Amino acid sequence: MRSASSSEETLTETPAPTPTPIQIPVLAGTPYPPPREPLGPENAARVAQLARWGKGGVAEIAFLPDGRLLAVASSLGVYLYDAETLAEVRFLPTDSPVRSVAFSPDGRLLASGSGDGTIWLWDAASGALLRTLEGHTNWVHSVAFSPDGRLLASGSWDNTIRLWDAASGALLRTLEGHTDFVHSVAFSPDGRLLASASGDNTIRLWDAASGALLRTLEGHTSRVFSVAFSPDGRTLASASWDNTIRLWDAASGQLVRALEGHTAQVRSVAFSPDGRLLASGSYDNTIRLWDAASGALLRTLEGFSVAFSPDGRLLASGSWDNTIRLWDAASGAPLRTLEGHTDYVNSVAFSPDGRLLASGSGDGTIWLWDAASGALLRTLAGHTGDVLSVAFSPDSRLLASASDDRTIRLWDAASGALLRTLEGHTWSVNSVAFSPDGRLLASASWDDTIRLWDAASGALLRTLEGHTSRVFSVAFSPDGRALASASDDRTIRLWDAASGALLQTLEGHTDDVDSVAFSPDGRALASASDDRTIRLWDAASGALLRTLAGHTDWVLSIAFSPDGRALASGSWDGTVRLWGVR
Repeated sequence: MRSASSSEETLTETPAPTPTPIQIPVLAGTPYPPPREPLGPENAARVAQLARWGKGGVAEIAFLPDGRLLAVASSLGVYLYDAETLAEVRFLPTDSPVRSVAFSPDGRLLASGSGDGTIWLWDAASGALLRTLEGHTNWVHSVAFSPDGRLLASGSWDNTIRLWDAASGALLRTLEGHTDFVHSVAFSPDGRLLASASGDNTIRLWDAASGALLRTLEGHTSRVFSVAFSPDGRTLASASWDNTIRLWDAASGQLVRALEGHTAQVRSVAFSPDGRLLASGSYDNTIRLWDAASGALLRTLEGFSVAFSPDGRLLASGSWDNTIRLWDAASGAPLRTLEGHTDYVNSVAFSPDGRLLASGSGDGTIWLWDAASGALLRTLAGHTGDVLSVAFSPDSRLLASASDDRTIRLWDAASGALLRTLEGHTWSVNSVAFSPDGRLLASASWDDTIRLWDAASGALLRTLEGHTSRVFSVAFSPDGRALASASDDRTIRLWDAASGALLQTLEGHTDDVDSVAFSPDGRALASASDDRTIRLWDAASGALLRTLAGHTDWVLSIAFSPDGRALASGSWDGTVRLWGVR
């Protein structure tokens, strides 16, 4: 507080700095050579990845100590950017998704931890791979250099921390004691302590020189995902999935205070260089800034589906960053980003006449956009849970939406009026699809069933049972005679759409099957899975034609282009990939 003064003083307000505009890099990928022929059983052996759009999902970022470079850990590798302009300097591809990155204190080395349990050491200046450190048996989720740069610590989902000689890459010791994943490791500023955060709800403090366990900090009621020391080394901050941040006395291990306010799991914490501020990032889509001394909240910063247009010129993708992106399907150039949803975009669909684009979101709404201009036309509200799927009727007059609230809603696409609500499923409805003639509506649910409805009246016609776990996706064949369903039981099932009889079961995926799509001529069926592959099947015989590998994480959505020449896939790895006949 300013003390009283007998003489008046004039206070001149310091003008706010004007930020320098930054050109954000486009989400470009590899060039797209247009395929020459439609996909089918006769050429399935020649189907290959033609292009990759997007730069992968971001797991972590780290600044070079002098602040000039920014390293980004992604599902495809490590990107290095100029920290001022955000121009890409270099891309370091890896064999497995990268979960963590850290620069050595002198800025000469870059360490990256991967999903295959390895740590890669790079020359930060040239990008040359120096060595690969092997030993962990699961994801390496965190890497950190000691302040003198001599040690490298790695925390893994194999429940261990490993200490390595940063110069030679030799393993010095393995620290055991955690009973669940190790999510984060951090050295104290003097290098004497090493802190580790784990899914066993604890933080452990270790002697960095000997590897001895000094103490275990308990108090969090869920996973501890991140730890950070204050610059003076006196305080240790921890972030947890119990929605709190806790501040501990690093010397005694005593809890100083708990910071509450986030409404979802807290993913990360970091102190400002002067130690006065503490930042926390959460799955509630906010970053919160706290006074590190008092714990007072200072401010809050607000912080995978694909579909082709009917003419095949546009590709829309929905994302967990709450946006929809429109791409030029021929060149792969990003055209525009549609923003407004306040939660993830789980489903996108073009109307058959190509005029509308619908997006379904975790915020419980469906938004209708002008497909040509990207302008928002209207918002459809009514669902009381996440909207997981949207589909237009063949005449573009109806829009169906499926929700986590266990209902399907039918809307007038022109006016946005709610026409009827279809009830009957006993768990989340994950997918909806109209038959080609528009008379039937199929819905897939986490209650392990598919239901067929009369699209005009909303009457339930039949329930298809047979899957032994959640059903994620349904699709009609172009002639309307068959219905395909994809399930958590790792199978695809083909049903007779008229009678509901099971025709065949397709097996081969080694994890959940998330999406199915028929080729436009109905001869091929594509399936996308959490096993990171797309499989192509002969729709008539059920024979496996081809397995397409390339994605580095779950493949959540697939769609054929209208001419059948391209197959698009959207993945949790943050990319959209295009496949076709070479």
